[in-house]
Amino acid sequence: MKILLTGLNHRSAPVELRERLVVEDPAPALRKLVAEEEVDEAVLLSTCNRVELIALTRTPEAARHRLRSFFRRDLGGDDLAAFGDIREYLYEFTDAEAVRHVLRVASALDSMVMGEPQILGQTKDAYRDAVDCKACGPILGRLFQNAFATAKRVRTETRIAERPVSLARVAVDLARQIFDEFADKRALLIGAGEMIEAALESLRADGLVSVCVANRTPERAADLAVRFGATAHGLDELETLVAQADVVLTSIGGNRPILTRSLVEAALRMRRNRPIFVIDLGVPRNAAPEIDSLDNVYRYDIDDLASIADGNAQERSREAARGEAIVLEQQQRFEGWLAALRAVPTIRHLRTRAEEIRHREVQRVLGRLALSEADEAAVQALTRSIVNKILHQPVSRLRREAEREEGLVYLEAARELFGLDAEELRPGDGLGGSSSGAAGDESEPTDDGPGDR
Repeated sequence: MKILLTGLNHRSAPVELRERLVVEDPAPALRKLVAEEEVDEAVLLSTCNRVELIALTRTPEAARHRLRSFFRRDLGGDDLAAFGDIREYLYEFTDAEAVRHVLRVASALDSMVMGEPQILGQTKDAYRDAVDCKACGPILGRLFQNAFATAKRVRTETRIAERPVSLARVAVDLARQIFDEFADKRALLIGAGEMIEAALESLRADGLVSVCVANRTPERAADLAVRFGATAHGLDELETLVAQADVVLTSIGGNRPILTRSLVEAALRMRRNRPIFVIDLGVPRNAAPEIDSLDNVYRYDIDDLASIADGNAQERSREAARGEAIVLEQQQRFEGWLAALRAVPTIRHLRTRAEEIRHREVQRVLGRLALSEADEAAVQALTRSIVNKILHQPVSRLRREAEREEGLVYLEAARELFGLDAEELRPGDGLGGSSSGAAGDESEPTDDGPGDR
């Protein structure tokens, strides 16, 4: 079994491409993916900065082609024609690299804003969606539980999140650079999700007094407005609200921009061409790129925040190194569990072979002896005990060695020495025999720690 990861993010692809691949409901895509023979398990992570597919497969080459096709056809379709070959934007990881990437993403070490808290919640949502539609099984389930535990350790054992950061915080920092003072400025926030709430907290902390919140559902805008001393509005008031605002910060769902060129032109006329600064955190984008050609309109989208985010990352580089060490430790723990899992078929086969031989030989001897029922039971118990004692040391060694990188050598040697891969097996020597009577449960590796849920 191989773990594959195919995706794109803010480093590999521009926002113009990422916004075409955003997945609101991953369930239909995941069900379609795991229904095909190339993919056994899958999780789809879609955020404003990345779209990634993590898959478990027994046919890695076929699965790799299927994941690439998934991005080209299932997610993008005709909308991607302008970008040429989408493979130029994709990255692909296998096994150890894929595991490490998942752990780094959940721990916010791969984020545009290093240490930002939202990605862990988004990763948990992606995992939960995959479980709900039965696309995520025991292997990827264990990987994501490990990722949640890793993220928790990074946040508690390092100072990478000592000062809470997010794209909303970066956006407010940008607004602070644009305006020397917030006291006499007016802000319009479009949306009512976590990003807008975080931006409201930051704006209030930085001294902004006049704030309006607009949303498709006015009730949700009202909830935020009451908590932060703002005013609440519906999107039907947008033109007037933009005309009154010095800075517009938007993060709202939808497939089309709500700040169109015509709307912003009308707002500019109403405010007599005083400058408007638009900070667009939406993916897909909420502000049409065409407004860039208007005088006195200054638009920043999510990719424009990268330079500020890079500065934040440099400040956290020392703590990030400690976080990477935690990731490596957790990665090795998961890989040890996975390697031990690979030992299970060999151990089962070895125990089955030994039990079949024991059973056959005992039955052959008992047929020539006139023993009582109690004596026969004693012989059965004695021979089972002998077999278990003989197997205990090699089985224990196999389990220990399987957790090491070179452990597969021991598994291969065991299969060769005991003839477990022989094509011509004697009657009763195959995997179909019962292993009842073998003491101890060697069929599953030990669980070495809880996840984050």
